[in-house]
Amino acid sequence: MSDRLRVIVADDHPLFREGVVHSLSSEPDIEVVSEAGSGEEAVRLATELIPDLVVLDLGMPKGGGIAATRQIAASCPATAILILTVSEDPDDLLQALKAGARGYVLKGVPAHGLVHAVRAVTAGEVYVAPTLASSILHEMTRPTVDPFDQLTPREREILELVAKGQTNREIGEELYLAEKTVKHYMTNVLQKLHVRSRVEAALLAQRRELEGE
Repeated sequence: MSDRLRVIVADDHPLFREGVVHSLSSEPDIEVVSEAGSGEEAVRLATELIPDLVVLDLGMPKGGGIAATRQIAASCPATAILILTVSEDPDDLLQALKAGARGYVLKGVPAHGLVHAVRAVTAGEVYVAPTLASSILHEMTRPTVDPFDQLTPREREILELVAKGQTNREIGEELYLAEKTVKHYMTNVLQKLHVRSRVEAALLAQRRELEGE
């Protein structure tokens, strides 16, 4: 049938991939035209075959699902992308949608649920697993929080001195704090600013001061 949906299934676990292929191929309006075991292979096949849909796993070797999604979306804009994964992490979901995926479903989905998602995204809809819909809505509507606003006055004071190049001992002497206490404060500062070292924290503080914030 010429109006059948042409699909590529990409997953690095052959047994699971076989099950997905079987479930989709059992539908009269769906044809699995090829399979891939890596992100790189999925991109190559999508570019060659220009299917209606690519079903992608996130955790594949040789170009993971996010990278493959981004490349397929760029080179094959007419091809819809459906992520099929075990990850319930809202960050993975957001990254996938930003990369160009139209759907995101979990690997525990029953066959009829997967088929429904396939038909939805190929019809132009955005489909997200119902169990994840509320979390993505929360993430997208959550106001952006400035990490500097989370610092206490003492933490800000210490960060300012770090930005001036002072050591923990020098800061302790100036603020009448034990060096161990200063180190504890700096650990909190690094965590709140999402940086790995005092150098990165100092650079952030200096840039913020230059921007006049």
